[in-house]
Amino acid sequence: MLLQAISSGSTWTEILIMMAYLVPALLIGFSFHEAAHAYAAFRAGDPTARNLGRMSLDPLRHLDPMGTLMLLLVGFGWAKPVPINPRNFRTPRRDEFVVSIAGILTNFVLAFFAMGLYVLLSTKGWYDRLGVILNFLIYLVQINVVLAVFNLIPLPPLDGHHLVTAVFPRTERFYYSIARYGFWILIGVLFILNQFNILETVVWSIINKFYAFYKLFM
Repeated sequence: MLLQAISSGSTWTEILIMMAYLVPALLIGFSFHEAAHAYAAFRAGDPTARNLGRMSLDPLRHLDPMGTLMLLLVGFGWAKPVPINPRNFRTPRRDEFVVSIAGILTNFVLAFFAMGLYVLLSTKGWYDRLGVILNFLIYLVQINVVLAVFNLIPLPPLDGHHLVTAVFPRTERFYYSIARYGFWILIGVLFILNQFNILETVVWSIINKFYAFYKLFM
């Protein structure tokens, strides 16, 4: 995002204003995403994340330096993975899937309701009085959809590869073999997706569908 803003000729004042919206939205999105993983794991019988303080909405417990930097710079990134011990799960395969998708679904839910609040307030003609709040809601929607879509990519360290192994256990050997290169493979895939604006297209398609849904009732 920052690189795009700088390359588009945005002034430093405009960039600072963008950061004032972006950073809080980012902290909320990351915190709810990772806390949802930790809570789902706890409910499935694994207290590992809770015992390590990860079942929390404190963003400092969840931020990954590189993942946060990537999100700020290019618009896609990740938080520090929540530690889990599948041996504690009551139904390992099912619970691994539920835990992995919990964060993704939480981000989609946050984005959906933030969009609803945005549409409600904006259609009341309160933009002049609530412009700051409405701008923040749009950033909150965007960040949460980005986190949800990005984490569906089936590559480590993202949630997508856990979803794949939960459904197709035989892929575990493949992921184990590429684990040490996972970060660099992910960077390469991101570069390709960014070149063709694939992720951006998917993200804004979802955002527009959320908006269209609420406009049906306004």
